[in-house]
Amino acid sequence: MTVMAVHRFERFFRAAAGLDVDKDDLKRYNDFVSDKLRDLLVIGQGTAKANGRDILQPRDLPITMGLQQSIHVFREFDEEIELQPILAQLATWPPLDVTVSVDTESRLPEVVGGLSVALARTIKVIDPDVKNPQTAHWEVAFRIFGLLL
Repeated sequence: MTVMAVHRFERFFRAAAGLDVDKDDLKRYNDFVSDKLRDLLVIGQGTAKANGRDILQPRDLPITMGLQQSIHVFREFDEEIELQPILAQLATWPPLDVTVSVDTESRLPEVVGGLSVALARTIKVIDPDVKNPQTAHWEVAFRIFGLLL
């Protein structure tokens, strides 16, 4: 990740939840995004197959109402911070038994952005007074997402 990308992510977490993050936090974040995006795609693959399709469409992704709202919030932040090109690099997926449609692929950066907003705000829910999240904050947030996604 370039220095500019790190700076943009710092701005994003500050705007999303008033959090000050550093390079170590961004490594954790990157791992989180990879894991959760993989989970969403694997479930989406199952949905596509259950519907007799070998192409994963956006409607196959298990996007909850809360995640959809976070995606909308991300769109507002993205206009200001311009993270979507960076998130597109992060939005890679594991080998699947279905083809990811072009429409689905083009939406993945926003899904990652929505996950990012939700993650930042979850850390704030865990500890409303936190400014610089510590390892324990990240771990609790990851456990929560593990239960829900």
